[in-house]
Amino acid sequence: MTTDERLRRWRLVLGGGDADGTGRALTGTDALMDGALGRLYDQTGDRSGGLGASAPSVARWLGDIRTYFPSSVVQVMQRDAIDRLGLATLLLEPEMLEAVEPDVHLVGTLLSLGRAMPETTRETARAVVRKVVDDLEKRLAARTRATLTGALDRSARISRPRHRDIDWDRTIRANLKHYLPEHRTVVPERLIGHGRASRAVRKEVVLCIDQSGSMAASVVHAAVFGAVLASLRSLATRLVVFDTSVVDLTEQLDDPVDVLFATRLGGGTDINRALAYCQSRITRPADTVVVLISDLYEGGIRDEMLKRVAAMKASGVQFVSLLALSDEGAPAYDREHAAALAALGAPAFACTPDLFPEIMAAALEKRPLPIPEA
Repeated sequence: MTTDERLRRWRLVLGGGDADGTGRALTGTDALMDGALGRLYDQTGDRSGGLGASAPSVARWLGDIRTYFPSSVVQVMQRDAIDRLGLATLLLEPEMLEAVEPDVHLVGTLLSLGRAMPETTRETARAVVRKVVDDLEKRLAARTRATLTGALDRSARISRPRHRDIDWDRTIRANLKHYLPEHRTVVPERLIGHGRASRAVRKEVVLCIDQSGSMAASVVHAAVFGAVLASLRSLATRLVVFDTSVVDLTEQLDDPVDVLFATRLGGGTDINRALAYCQSRITRPADTVVVLISDLYEGGIRDEMLKRVAAMKASGVQFVSLLALSDEGAPAYDREHAAALAALGAPAFACTPDLFPEIMAAALEKRPLPIPEA
């Protein structure tokens, strides 16, 4: 990188005030980029910060930043504009929604507006949410189905198979030590079989999702994964969201957009009540995986929550506790509750969407979970 290019970049970062120190003047497109940045980030100096109060003014700014910056930067700037300048209410206007770059964080903001959203905006908002959900499904669905189908097939293998159900490759590998050189053959002591293809449900999954405001990105990803899991015929999937109340959204799992618009981001948290509901719906504990997605800031009865987790595990339930299901990095969470769950054999950890299929496959096969390093 040349000295001139380095000075140009520092000038755009520092904003050109008295403390700038670069001595670099900006012209042309650079000056326009600087103006777009200044309207969002300048708090002092000669230029006036702020985007103005009107939707047309903000829409023009959104168009400018999409012209000058890549999509990943646009999404960060939109998020900062919502947080720093209080633009959430402007997203209630259709022309604003048509101008934004859709992403998971924008979906979270729209969902948090909830009932404040007028009917004239709701269809535009659904279109924005639909685009984000479709993009996530394209990224995650095929790999998730392949990974979990393999896990379900492996968990269904039988130890006393009929001849047509024998998995010959695995049987031979498992019995190589019984090779008889004089007969040039393997005499198997243990046959390994494929589980025969069946439409019957073999495993049950319960997704229990905290819909408090801090969990917005996790709620979006969980809704998409819930729809993918529900599409697997050998899985029975239940999706439950909670704050201080509990709502079962299983009947809406065929469309994750419907699931998301049925959530109510921003309430309190009662994990104990949510787990009590999930526990009451478990009919085959040894074939059930419960996934709690929460930052564990419990507003309910802590000791009862832990007793429920212990009881589910004792009955044979595979219990998975995710502090977040997102790409956002290390989340804030209640460390005392996380430590208490770990002591019960249910360690709590953050999980990216790309890792989630592996976590679920391990849980379905009752293998140790591939917990990422902290």
